[in-house]
Amino acid sequence: MNWSKAIAAALLASGLGTTLVHAQSSANQAASSYPSRPIRLVVPYPAGGGLDVMSRLLGDRLSQSLGQPVVIDNKPGAGTILAAELVARSPADGHTLMITTDATVTINPHLYARLPYDPVKDFAPITQLVLLNQLLLANPAVPADNLKELVVYAKANPGKLNYASYGSGSQPHLAMEMLKSQAGVDIVHVPYKGIPQAVPAVLANEVQMTFSGAASSQAHLKAGKLKALAVGGKNRMPLLPDVPTFSESGFPDVPSNAWFGLFAPAGTPRAIVLKLHAEVTRILKDPEFVQKELLAKGYELVASTPEEFAVFLVADSKRNAQAVKISGAKVE
Repeated sequence: MNWSKAIAAALLASGLGTTLVHAQSSANQAASSYPSRPIRLVVPYPAGGGLDVMSRLLGDRLSQSLGQPVVIDNKPGAGTILAAELVARSPADGHTLMITTDATVTINPHLYARLPYDPVKDFAPITQLVLLNQLLLANPAVPADNLKELVVYAKANPGKLNYASYGSGSQPHLAMEMLKSQAGVDIVHVPYKGIPQAVPAVLANEVQMTFSGAASSQAHLKAGKLKALAVGGKNRMPLLPDVPTFSESGFPDVPSNAWFGLFAPAGTPRAIVLKLHAEVTRILKDPEFVQKELLAKGYELVASTPEEFAVFLVADSKRNAQAVKISGAKVE
């Protein structure tokens, strides 16, 4: 897939553009009465995870501000593909939305040989909600207290360390393979089914490392059962100010963060997209919400405009294309 400025334009056009005056008038009229029935918010992951929790927090507040119920519909399976296809085929009227991660839009196109949806043409970006800056976690037995020390040890002990991922093409897999490539080290990949399996494996020293968010690892870090060697993002995490970033450690290109984003089906009237954007970003930027639901869980607020989100998607897809190529991950 040739991701370029033209694709950024296509992303915007997919849900945000109309050149006909009468079409714009109809869209504005639709937005004025929107929503006219309950909103279905599709989540491509099981209940209980970080994205599901975020969707329910937003859904509760959106239902209050928009005056209609927001129904959370968990549709896990096939690497988020089932949910994405459902939303891509839904009416473009703002009553079916998708909250998802980078996997759906900027990783899957490079990982899968074929997809039943087009990540560019089938969705209208509304806003990038937050960044999830990932921690490189290690068992305390690993003789390194930061990423630079880990690289030195790994170079001296090729193949003796291993790391857990959530499967081929998952964020930990792509991040560690990029790190291995750039650092010139040999660390063995051990895939697990998900975070609920990977983090306990590191705790038990079955594997030495994995990537995870602060929300699911903070208690283990405080108890000294895990240690954080590096963190994604441009700046250090307020929850863990002593942990250096990947950039500080000399590896700025490691894809060490994920994100949550909100999408509508392509063709959703611009007025409805902008109404949703305004309501969602108002909720996200509420000081109480920021402190209690974002900072306390290690999330970094983004709340971008639809246009900013579309441009970001192009850059993120290019980054993930490189990471998938280096990892060798492919799903037929």
